[in-house]
Amino acid sequence: MPEQKQAKKTIRVFALASFLNDLGSDIIYPLWPMFVTSVLGANMVVLGFLDGLGEALVSLSQAVSGYISDRIRKRKAFVWLGYLCGGASRIGYSVSAVWQHLIPFRILDRAGKIRSAPRDAIIADISTKENRGHNFGLLRAMDNLGAVCGIIISIVFFQLLGYKKLFLLAAIPSLIGAGLIFFLIKERKAQDSNVYKGISFKDLSGNFRLYLFLSAIFALGSFSYSFLLIYAKRCGFSAGFLPVLYLIFTVAAAIFSLPFGRLSDSIGRKLVLAAGYILWMLVCVLLIFSQGALAVILSFFLYGLHKAALEPVQKTFVSELAPKDYKASSLGGFQMVIGLCALPASFIAGLLWDKAGAASPFYFSLALSALSMALLFFVKER
Repeated sequence: MPEQKQAKKTIRVFALASFLNDLGSDIIYPLWPMFVTSVLGANMVVLGFLDGLGEALVSLSQAVSGYISDRIRKRKAFVWLGYLCGGASRIGYSVSAVWQHLIPFRILDRAGKIRSAPRDAIIADISTKENRGHNFGLLRAMDNLGAVCGIIISIVFFQLLGYKKLFLLAAIPSLIGAGLIFFLIKERKAQDSNVYKGISFKDLSGNFRLYLFLSAIFALGSFSYSFLLIYAKRCGFSAGFLPVLYLIFTVAAAIFSLPFGRLSDSIGRKLVLAAGYILWMLVCVLLIFSQGALAVILSFFLYGLHKAALEPVQKTFVSELAPKDYKASSLGGFQMVIGLCALPASFIAGLLWDKAGAASPFYFSLALSALSMALLFFVKER
């Protein structure tokens, strides 16, 4: 019973810290594409490079932190240090004068994702098969709820504060989150004192390898949300309305993350993941064939549903396919592969946009998504 109480407390503290961090992040995110392109003068290729670089660094930081945390059997330090990096990077954004200045702070920001794999491993370890999807869904729901609040702050205070003061404000919640983890999370002692060898590709089952492969294919077509916002502006939406579209996406993700996590506990992970792929394909189809206001608004809602179905269930599925003693390494390695695909994904999308038209990235993504979903049915659930 004491262990169950401690597990619930740990989940609640992680959920609150995630809420605060995403509150800070999403004060910035709706403004990021316009800040980079309009204020600092970058083009779409540079925007794609910065977004892709960020995702690639996320992947590397998660892989490294997951590997080290499995080796030393320590998790907590990676989590609070990650939140600290996120807060510090936003201070850096606020003092940037040209887009080149963003690069080191973008690296610091995304390196803050060292928190994710160790935190997810803690959640997987203190959860059971019956509530693991629920717990990951709750965490993602709190992420998205924090994002909703951050976007509202962004919309309400942008005209008053402008970009740079808002970015300074965005640093505060993540710094508070770091303090919560440092003071309130008690780390379990390792069950033995052995130092584990590192995981290698051969330690993964064929099932896991196939899922990793199809997820990498999907990630190659999953360009960043920045392209959706710029596409909406191209369709006639004003710059001031873009945060509202981002808010629609985030509210949908916040509301449906927990239900999708619970649904995966009852009907299985694969069906929910397939639904996530289908929802993204619907976004692509809508934006390819219609540039009307209603279609664009609906596409942002479907994009939120896609994120709600994919992100928490993906982590749950990976934690269950992973070797028992290497959950953090497996989660981090999985995110590394996805993130390394994200760098070329956004860069390719930027090139396609500039050379072949704004709809071409959606055609490319639609084809890769269909292939990924077909391969998913060959993956076996435990």
